Amino acid sequence: MKTALYLAPVLAVAVFFLIRAEFLEKRRQVYIIKPSSTLIVIVAALASFLEPTWNLTYTIGVLVGLLFSLGGDIALMFKESRKAFPIGLGLFLVAHIAYTVVFVFLGRFSGWDILSTAILLIAGVGFYALIKPNLGPLKGPVIGYIVVISVMVSRALSTLASPAFSDKQALMVSTGAVLFYLSDVILAANRFWKPWRYHHASLALYYSGQFLIALAASYFA
Repeated sequence: MKTALYLAPVLAVAVFFLIRAEFLEKRRQVYIIKPSSTLIVIVAALASFLEPTWNLTYTIGVLVGLLFSLGGDIALMFKESRKAFPIGLGLFLVAHIAYTVVFVFLGRFSGWDILSTAILLIAGVGFYALIKPNLGPLKGPVIGYIVVISVMVSRALSTLASPAFSDKQALMVSTGAVLFYLSDVILAANRFWKPWRYHHASLALYYSGQFLIALAASYFA
């Protein structure tokens, strides 16, 4: 059993209590549990170095993405600050760029890229049209974010055709990227379209996605 897998139940418990703290608006608990949950995912990525084989490019790239994600998580905790959201958006943007670079290096372009890109393009344009009226001065940054995260997901899906990844790894990476994408869609819809009482549940998607991307680092043959 891969060492990183032992962290899965630990993360599940942490995320459960994080979601609970968010619903109950216990900010002090959130300030502790949220960054701790991201640190668990970082440790899961580092655990790949305990395996007989690893891919340095993948692990380092994912660690860079996770470190910027940690910064984004911390920034977004401070909801009362107007500057927190743009800062968090920027940090997550860099995280997606880091993931994209890794997936470009290790993925493989194929005919399926046309289909995935078309679907992501339609989804991105449609979602932007939905939230545009409430974006205000954030229109530019949000467009940039949608473009970058869409490219990240497209390149993550390209791992399914890459000989650098096993089928299990590619499924982890692609599923993780899609879950990350969906968690961001829920958060953005809640903030810029229609408030949803249960939007904190998106944290389960976010941490599942990040953990799958980190876990894949332990499965290089």
